Amino acid sequence: MSRDPLAAAAVVGGAASVQMGAAIGATIFPLVGPAGVVALRQSVAAVALLAVSRPRLRDLTWHGVRPALLLGLVLVSMNLAIYGAIERIGLGLAVTLEFLGPLALALVGSRRRLDLLCAAVAGLGVVLLTGTVPGIDLVGIGLALVAAASWAAYIVLSRRAGRTLPGVQGTALASVLAAVVTSPLLVLAVAGLAPDELLHVAVIGLAIGILSSALPYSIDQVVLRRLPQQLFSVLQSVQPAAAALAGLVVLGQTLGVWQVVGLALISVGNVIAVCRRAPITADVERPRRRRSPRPSRRPIAET
Repeated sequence: MSRDPLAAAAVVGGAASVQMGAAIGATIFPLVGPAGVVALRQSVAAVALLAVSRPRLRDLTWHGVRPALLLGLVLVSMNLAIYGAIERIGLGLAVTLEFLGPLALALVGSRRRLDLLCAAVAGLGVVLLTGTVPGIDLVGIGLALVAAASWAAYIVLSRRAGRTLPGVQGTALASVLAAVVTSPLLVLAVAGLAPDELLHVAVIGLAIGILSSALPYSIDQVVLRRLPQQLFSVLQSVQPAAAALAGLVVLGQTLGVWQVVGLALISVGNVIAVCRRAPITADVERPRRRRSPRPSRRPIAET
């Protein structure tokens, strides 16, 4: 499917990094809460990405910066929503519902029967995920769906920011805005911590900032220049499984049999829908080759 297997492997690795970071971040919920984890994550990511990209202010234009600023706001809504959902309904379930965002992006505007079938399969997966859990937290479900909408917007805006700014400057500027917006939450979260707790939170914050933001966001922005959006969405199908595995290993969270079936249905529905929409080829413009002029058929005049 891809002419760049390294880019595809990077996306899968980035997905695993995101979910492992999310699981590690959930371990300090009792100390700083979901909002504090998000603020830590964004602050570390902003510092790391600025150090790498080093954007020059004089070279920035409003046309180039606007997608990055919108991306920053989306990062805030996506991360606040998903961490709030993780606290209430667990990592595996929250991320699987969040995955409906890329799936909806793949299906939007389509009226084909197969795509409608994929949507129905995903809907059945949601029912199995949520309907088989007695007393499930509806607020957590709602937060996961907000994160899903934000994830779809993230894919679109990350691609645009990557086209208007070189390297990972778009991600860096987006992370800076997200860090500024969430900075009051960070102050409130760490204000009452004891020194040993503050050190523990700082170490975990450094880990999740790199694993869940700086590394995967940079990978996404670079890869979205080299892979088509359809293939990128297919590769995101590993996110629910990666989240379920990270939740089990780090947090001891388990999913029931029917929830695992629902997770698989949503992921398979996405793969089928995306693969059937269009041929998965890179949409990078190729320079046209200049044709060498044909030799003239006229005989050369003798001198």
